[in-house]
Amino acid sequence: LDIFISFTSPYVAQIAWILKTPHIAFTDTEHATLGKLAFIPFTKFILTPKCFNLDLGKKHLKFNSFMELCYLHPKYFTPDPKIYDLLGIKKNQRYVIIRFISWTAVHDTGHSGLTPDMKKAAVKEFSKHAKVFISSEQELPEELKDYKIPVSPEKIHHALYYADLLYGESSTMASEAACLGTPAIYIDDRGRGYTDEQEKKYGLVFNFKGSLEDQKGSVQKGIELLTTPGVKRQWHKKRDRMLGDKIDVTDFLVWYIENRSIKI
Repeated sequence: LDIFISFTSPYVAQIAWILKTPHIAFTDTEHATLGKLAFIPFTKFILTPKCFNLDLGKKHLKFNSFMELCYLHPKYFTPDPKIYDLLGIKKNQRYVIIRFISWTAVHDTGHSGLTPDMKKAAVKEFSKHAKVFISSEQELPEELKDYKIPVSPEKIHHALYYADLLYGESSTMASEAACLGTPAIYIDDRGRGYTDEQEKKYGLVFNFKGSLEDQKGSVQKGIELLTTPGVKRQWHKKRDRMLGDKIDVTDFLVWYIENRSIKI
């Protein structure tokens, strides 16, 4: 082996160190403190989006893009309208994807996300304006099981592209929605540098904290988006502007590894 590449895997980093082979790591989560301690000492180079809010030292290189564009850039992803058939709805029928996470990741320790009552409130309110589908890492309560999205994980980006709203606790899916031109609402106490930029610079994501007041506000924002005519057209224009600013991460990574001026 000549090189190891991972998304902050401490196992890959430490194996690379044992084998005396360079390891390149990607990360975009500022508060993953334990994870950083487990991979940084064993890593040759650390690559993060430019909007990453920390300085990780001499090994750290920032690039002007988002990780999700590795696979959702128009060069690599083409949405498939057949997703409507898999969802069991008519073509162009309006729908919302709600995403609940498990909160079991190390960097999520001590956080719990939306309350059960707010989850039910979001489903109830959004259902007044569009079909609701839920993607959840946790087992859904009995009263929400009928909303479980009927597509396999590898099809979720097609569903996300045509959705009218992504609402939930996943920063990755919020960023994916932004990269696909779908309005996104993200609820989390600590947030991410990339979702902050997607809100402040491009207006693609709305970030809310975990307080009950903010949770209520996030549902109201969802209703506002669902009742505003032409939102998807607006978001596609915003997405096009964002794409015009950002580099192709895949091209960058290939260049970074192959360029002889960089001593791996």
